[in-house]
Amino acid sequence: MKIAIVGATGEVGRMMITCLEEFQIDAELDLYASERSEGTILYFNDDTITVKKLEENSLQNKYDYILFSAGGAISKNYAPLAAEAGNTVIDNTSAWRRTVHIPLVVPEINGDMLKGYEGIIANPNCSTIQLVLALNPLHLKYGLKKVIVSTYQSVSGSGHKGVQTLEKQKQGSDDNGIYSERIELNVIPQIGSFQDDGYCQEEDKMHYETARILSLPDLAMVATTVRVPVLYGHSEAVYAEFERTIDLAEAGNILSSAPSVKYHDNTYVTPHNLGKSNDSHVSRLRFGTDNKSLTFWNVANNVRLGAATNAVRILIKHRELNQS
Repeated sequence: MKIAIVGATGEVGRMMITCLEEFQIDAELDLYASERSEGTILYFNDDTITVKKLEENSLQNKYDYILFSAGGAISKNYAPLAAEAGNTVIDNTSAWRRTVHIPLVVPEINGDMLKGYEGIIANPNCSTIQLVLALNPLHLKYGLKKVIVSTYQSVSGSGHKGVQTLEKQKQGSDDNGIYSERIELNVIPQIGSFQDDGYCQEEDKMHYETARILSLPDLAMVATTVRVPVLYGHSEAVYAEFERTIDLAEAGNILSSAPSVKYHDNTYVTPHNLGKSNDSHVSRLRFGTDNKSLTFWNVANNVRLGAATNAVRILIKHRELNQS
């Protein structure tokens, strides 16, 4: 199998290489990045790979899969060229998530739409992926009606510049870096620019993507997204209302058996506890305002599950469904 990664030297691109190794994907790998990163040496299964400069003809070669994580503008320009050359593209940016004919996929939930599909596949937003993995099994049993979620998102969700900004401030810098406010010892209730309705871009992404992935166009949902001074790992406080009466022990059992979900009954998980986990962790499960509602704490590694892991799982699912 031949695979290319566009944006290979970035935080998510490097994690894509790691996930391909961890999921034991046997592949010949080509790595692309900007001119600034050309010549960088990276490793895949102990083999050295020299990063190439991305050019318009780079992706005219035939690959089994091309993974994009180089920003929306690059994806908008290069992903169609790669798809026109007969390549299956898995894009980690927001460039194609609202394009109706392009699948927006979390394989454990709606992976079957990949059968017979060729072209661009959109990888959802990090905060959405961990949320829907936890909500979907509960929805299938009880019928989801409403979601209210507050997120506590790490600086790595802003890319390497977010990590650098926090690290520099911890060392005494007064520069806000890429943020509107200081992030060290602070929280910022804004991720992305504000829209006319008062919601910021990250909140709007969660509203749209959650409803689409769960096939619930009328889902009532409110998100408040907050950047916090944590390096890796997004956390979410979730309140959900359902159509049917809930048995709390049964709900715990449902989460315990759900794919890519780890349920913690008598303890809770923090970003610091995540390590190399590729799962969506659910804890502090309890009734909400009545026995048709639940509230819980949800934590996941945003660079792994929220980006690279889901992209590689899309690759695996697509190959599984379309191997001749």
